[in-house]
Parts: sequence; structure tokens; C-alpha cells
Amino acid sequence: MSNTARSHKESRGRRRAVLRVLRGSRAPMSIVAIANQLGVHPNTVRFHLEHLVADGYIERVEPGHRGPGRPALMFRAVRRMDDGGPRHYRMLAEILTIDLAAQHDPSAKALAAGRTWGQTLEPPAGAGGAEESIEHLVEVLDELGFAPERRTSGGKNTVGLRHCPFLELAEARANVVCPIHLGLMKGALETWAAPVAVERLEAFVEPDLCLAHLRPGGAAT
Repeated sequence: MSNTARSHKESRGRRRAVLRVLRGSRAPMSIVAIANQLGVHPNTVRFHLEHLVADGYIERVEPGHRGPGRPALMFRAVRRMDDGGPRHYRMLAEILTIDLAAQHDPSAKALAAGRTWGQTLEPPAGAGGAEESIEHLVEVLDELGFAPERRTSGGKNTVGLRHCPFLELAEARANVVCPIHLGLMKGALETWAAPVAVERLEAFVEPDLCLAHLRPGGAAT
């Protein structure tokens, strides 16, 4: 580990220690009181307090009483969950997909869940014709990380998906994850009242491609 990395690690550790002291105190504390509890110099505590205040973890408090001389700065922890820790959204996704897969007719339930979420997606700003709807669907899928490619062959429109944002889950639970993708496209087009619908989704037609087949007319139920 480099000296810079070691310094950053030690700084984070000291900052967590200052925050721990304040969270464990029922009353606001002064810089000196925090320093005494940690066995460090007040200037060290002052440095970390500035960062913790800027990050919203602690706040300054007006002294409870005023006497002669300059009152000591007082601090207390902001009572909220720590939002600086790690996130494990994949774990949540795995829990939910396992639960769906264990239910009766998981694909239908996954399709309905995807459709419900797709109904929350913003409609196109234009007139909402077939071309505008398809182009907007491609834009939305791109924003969601699907790396879509619009294709037209023999008068038929398809959208190729080159990237799956949930690839590992889709490979393990295709009967749940792929219907969710199909449902979100269906739900979006239905909500937009688009004159085009997603007829079906072919998962992994090629090792690096899933294919959504579009058809004219109102979205299918």
C-alpha cells in the first residue's frame, strides 16, 4: 500500500472514530472533549470535524449557556442512517428473482412486474407516432444500459439488445429476468398509447444479442 493510500485509510478511520464518539453521546460535545476521549490533539479533531460537517454527518450547536469568554464550539451527530457505506443492490435483485422464480407461473408474474415499472417511463415529447415511439423506446433502453440497436428488415422492426444490465441474473434466471425486460417495453409503449407494440423478446438469439420483435397496432395485453 502506498503512503498516500495509507494516509487516506488512516484519515477515514480517524473520521469514523470522531463520528462514533459523537453518535455515542447524548449531549453535544466540544472539540476538546472529543480529543480527550480519543487521546488525540484537538487540531486533529477540528480537521475531521470540518469534513464531517461539510458531508452532513454532524452539525454545530449553539452553546447552552453563555458566560465570560468565548464559548466553545459544540457539535452533535446528525441522526440519520449512514449513506456512505457499500450498496448491495445485486443481492436485493437476487433475493427478488429467487422469490419470483419459486412462485406459480413466475414468467407471467415477472412480465406483470416489468410492465408496471415500464408504465412509469416518460413518454416521447413529440406526436407519439410509430417512428417517434420506436426511437424513444430505443433512447430509453439506451439510458437503462441495454445498448440497443434498431433494425428494419422486410418492413419489420426489431430492436437488438447488445448488453444486459442484469446479465448474471438473466443467465441464471432467464424465465424471470427476460420477461421483466419484455414487460417494461410493453408497459412503456402501452402507457405512451403508441401505435406499435413489442410482440415478443428472443433471449440470447446470439451469444451477444437479444432481439425484441415489434409489430404495428396497439400494445398487446
